Amino acid sequence: MLKVLKFRYFLLILLFVGCGENPEKKQTENQTEAVSSSEELETASDEKVILFYGNSLTAAYGLDTKEGFPNRIQQRLDSLGLNYNVINSGLSGETTSGGLNRLDWVLNQPVDIFVLELGANDGLRGIPISESMNNLQEMIDMVKGKNPETQIILAGMQIPPNMGADYTSQFKTMYPALAKSNNIFLIPFLLEGVAGIPELNLEDGIHPTAEGQRIVTNNVWEILKTIVLPVRGTEATIGVEVEELN
Repeated sequence: MLKVLKFRYFLLILLFVGCGENPEKKQTENQTEAVSSSEELETASDEKVILFYGNSLTAAYGLDTKEGFPNRIQQRLDSLGLNYNVINSGLSGETTSGGLNRLDWVLNQPVDIFVLELGANDGLRGIPISESMNNLQEMIDMVKGKNPETQIILAGMQIPPNMGADYTSQFKTMYPALAKSNNIFLIPFLLEGVAGIPELNLEDGIHPTAEGQRIVTNNVWEILKTIVLPVRGTEATIGVEVEELN
């Protein structure tokens, strides 16, 4: 009888050790997992989104997408340890009318910084300035309506004088006028230092080469950095020099 009791006692010990985990230990593990999951979700939610919305210039026509300025901006942000995710929503051939039609779908996702790069194809097709301007205004209104906190950057463009001096001049001044009336950021001329320079453009003379895209990246960064770089005291660190990324 004593042997039977000893055996049962030994069996109970085995069952307790093998199957009966310490409740406090289990609770601690669960709490640790919950905190870890919470931190991961918090990190993901802290990531801000920069959306580049444009045409073939944004889409890096004729190049690998990674050579385009949106991807180079992502690399620059990463190198600075800034928690931003760049989304390239460039579509070759896009006009302001086409951009307006697809914008509602694009804005289904949260956007912290919206870079609007459209209008060049309107100019090349001779679309009336008033129509292009109205379309750009409607897109700006939609972005603000979706989230008033979204920072908007308008990429200024210029076109060759093929359509006449008046049209060319009105097209150029359309962008600063929109930026001023809407109190948004303006890249004076996206293709500054690239347009009209054969070695910086593909054979079509319109779309930048990889080297041209590097220059465009710097043009964009000059404005974007005033938003994304941290503020020290009362002055933004807009004078920080960043090494060019390949």
